[in-house]
Parts: sequence; C-alpha cells; structure tokens
Amino acid sequence: MLFHSPVFLFFFLPVVLGVYLLLERRAPSVLSIGFLALASLFFYSWWNPFYLPLLIGSIVFNFTIGRLVSGDFRFRNRYGALVFGVVANLALLAAFKYADFAIRTIDWFGGAGIPDLGIVLPLAISFYTFQQIAFLVDSYQGKAPIRSFPAYCLFITFFPHMIAGPIVHHREMMPQFARLIAGNSRTTEEVWHDLAVGFSMFTIGLVKKVFFADQFAIWADNAFRAADAGAQLSFAEAWLGTGCFALQIYLDFSGYTDMALGLARLFGVKLPLNFNSPYKASSIIEFWHRWHMTLSRFLRDYLYFPLGGNRLGKFRQYSNIMIVMLLGGLWHGASWTFVMWGGLHGVYLLINHGYRALVARGLPAMRPWAGVLITTVCVLVAWAFFRAETFSGGFNVIKGMVGFNGIALPLHWEPAFGAKVDALARMGLPIGFAPMTAYSGGVQIAWVVAGFLAMWFLPNTQEILRRHDPAFETVAAPRGLAAILTWRPSAALGAGFAVAALAATFIVLQGKAGEFIYFQF
Repeated sequence: MLFHSPVFLFFFLPVVLGVYLLLERRAPSVLSIGFLALASLFFYSWWNPFYLPLLIGSIVFNFTIGRLVSGDFRFRNRYGALVFGVVANLALLAAFKYADFAIRTIDWFGGAGIPDLGIVLPLAISFYTFQQIAFLVDSYQGKAPIRSFPAYCLFITFFPHMIAGPIVHHREMMPQFARLIAGNSRTTEEVWHDLAVGFSMFTIGLVKKVFFADQFAIWADNAFRAADAGAQLSFAEAWLGTGCFALQIYLDFSGYTDMALGLARLFGVKLPLNFNSPYKASSIIEFWHRWHMTLSRFLRDYLYFPLGGNRLGKFRQYSNIMIVMLLGGLWHGASWTFVMWGGLHGVYLLINHGYRALVARGLPAMRPWAGVLITTVCVLVAWAFFRAETFSGGFNVIKGMVGFNGIALPLHWEPAFGAKVDALARMGLPIGFAPMTAYSGGVQIAWVVAGFLAMWFLPNTQEILRRHDPAFETVAAPRGLAAILTWRPSAALGAGFAVAALAATFIVLQGKAGEFIYFQF
C-alpha cells in the first residue's frame, strides 16, 4: 500500500486515524499501541500477505534474542546470542536479496549457467533488518530496555516508517510509545496542532512526489533507457538526464519521508530526520550528513565504529570508509552498479578527508559555493551508475558527460547560437548541433535549472515548519530569504494546503502517479 494510493488516502488512513483518536481519548493504554501495531501489519500485508508470517517471525525472533542479550534472564552467553541474532538477520536478508545476485555473479565469471531462483524481495526487508540489528546491539549494551512485546511490534512495524524509513532507534520511539502505555493522552489543543502540522507535512511530500518527482522521472527514464540500450548520449543529454534523476530521487525519497513524518505526527509521534537539503552540501562528507541521515547513522554506529573507525591510524580509517561505502552501495541494491556507486562515494570521501588534512596544514580552503558545485558534479557522476541498469549504460552516460561523444547542443538552438558555436569549433573545440533522441526540449533545461536553484536556495520542509518541531531533532533556522518562508497555522494557509492536497489527489485518482523508488527495498 503506497501513501499516495487511493486505498490509503480514502480508506486506510481515515479509518485508522479515526479509531486511534477515539482510543487515545477513551483508552490510552496498551490497547492503543496494539491497535496501531495490528493496523501496521495490515498495511504491510496489503501488497503481499504471503510475507506477513516472515515479518512476524522476524519480530518474535528478535524480541526474544533482545531479551536474552539484555541480561533480563541472566543468560550466560549474551555475546554468543548477539552474534547468533545478527548473523541470522543478515542471513535472512542475504537469502532474499542477494541469492540471485550471487548466482548471476557466478554465471558471469564462470559461465556456470545456473538459473535464477526468481526470489521476490519481501517488502521493507532491508529497513526492518537493519532496525532490528541495531536493537540487538543496543540491547546487548544496555541501551534498549524494551519489555513490552506490543510496543516492540509497533516500534518495528509503525506504518509511516515501515516501507522506506527513516530507520528509527528505540531511544527515539519507545519514550513516545511509553506515554500511551502510561495512559497519558494528548490534550485537545495538542491533537489539533499535531493534525495541522502532520497534514501540512504530508501535503508537501505528496506535492513533491506527484507534481515534480514523477515529471523528472519521465525525462530521466528516457535518457537512461537509451544509454542502457547502447545509445551514445550527447553532452547535453547525459547531463540533463542525470540531473533529472538527481532531482527525481531526492524529491521522491524526501517527499516520501515528508509524508512519513507527517503521518506519524497525526498520531502524535515524531520520527527522526532523514534528509536535510543534501544538495546544499559543500563537501561529500557533509553530503552524507544530509542524505539518508538515518542510514548514514546506522552505517557509522554499527559498521564503521565496530571496524575501528578512525582510532587505528589513517590506513585503517580509509579502509573502513571504503568497506562501509561498498557495503552501503550493495545494501541499496543487488547489483554491481550499486557497488560501483558506493565505491565512487568511498573514493570521494577519501579525497575529501585528504583535502581536509591539507587545509588543516595551511592549504587555503575553497569558497563554499565552489564546494557546493564540485560536490554536486561528483554526486551527479555517481548517480549515473546508481540509475543505470547495466555497467555499459552507466559508462555510456559518463562518456557523454565528459564529452567523449562530442559536445552536441540541441539542433533547434542553432539559429540563436550558431555563429558563436562555429567560432568555438574553429578554435578546435568539438562542439556542434545535433538532434537529441533522449531530450525533451528547452522545458527540460528550465526544469532542471529551476530544480537545482530551489534545492540550493529554498528551505526544506523541516525548516519551513521548524517552529513546530516537525521531527525528533531540532532544526537550525535558515538565514536570509529562506527564513521568510515559515509555516504558521492560519485559515488561509490551511485552505492553500487543502487545494494543493486536492490537486495532488486528482493526479493520484487518474492513475498518473508512479511508485516510490524505494518502495520494494
């Protein structure tokens, strides 16, 4: 069930929210927790009920192991139980997500001709596996005192974050659920405030998804479909196609996260931030502090630090960074193109750390705007492999981006720029005009330019609603023009958001909205 599907908007959400509000007022206790957990399991099973027993079994298994490793039962071999639990979770993920990938890799290297198993990836297995591994480690360290099974079940299955994150920690969620268990319901004023904030956040995310992300998806698909088919993209086609995908994945994924945070807020729950304007980053290190923040946090706390982090010298630190980024790429998808994407970001991070070391020794630091441009270019190059279905497709895009296929400009630009381009060509620059097969005209350029200007200069959703604590963390106030765009509850603003929600819903009802990129992940 998708957040922007009619069944969710017109059936699931109104019913679940209505019943929950009634229970919260009249029976705020474990009953409210149990109802939300059952509703979340129903939400999960809507796509494919066959995998519901797998999810429930995983929850029961990890809750049991968590109690053992926490020391509640004076279990002697707590570390052994932790290792067993982590390995079992990783084995489950590997079996469903990477078995066919391993078979294809063996066939590619050895030509064994082993047929794929045809395994269908269970919904959200990547997310709930990582979340439960974090729970087991924290339980072993005495940081996760969870003794209520209904609360733990809701912690894992809470439908706003279930499908595509954020990856939440027990310390963020359990105190909020404990309020309900203790019978402390929100006041009427708090309920109305949460409904207003939640509805606004959900609407912003829905608009980002159906009005913008899906449009950029059409153009990105044209370019990468051609590249995967062997087309030699021009300079303009490669950059525009990759730029469209960069905007598509951010607006799609951050739009989903906005919807998730908004939905959780309707129930009086705050989720952690997952995006904080990553295209404003002036370095790759900063980019990963802003992009998919809960995944970066997990990889840092449960992989990078256990490997030794930066405590064992520069060589080990840089090796650990590469291991983390390669595995992080593989986590995103069972394909070598994702490993390539992770590897590129690993190299970027090593260069960034080396540059910071030189700056610390006296090298003049570049200006922030230059850092933003360089970081954006590096991110776009890596996105080419993330989006391409094949290595050859990714390299076709890269070759176009660096001008190996010549710097061909759209043919219909020739009347306006022909003389200047001819002058550059006489100077030896390989530039000219040609028909664009994966290009949609000047509108595409305008959308991409406008999209990146918006990413760079406008506040994000959390900054717009910062005065109302939209997420678990506190958001720093933006400066300059961005500080003007702040959300304040009013009848006019409510009417505007209602119109935007109705317009987005109209597109949904027409069946024109696409799936989330991270839906089956």
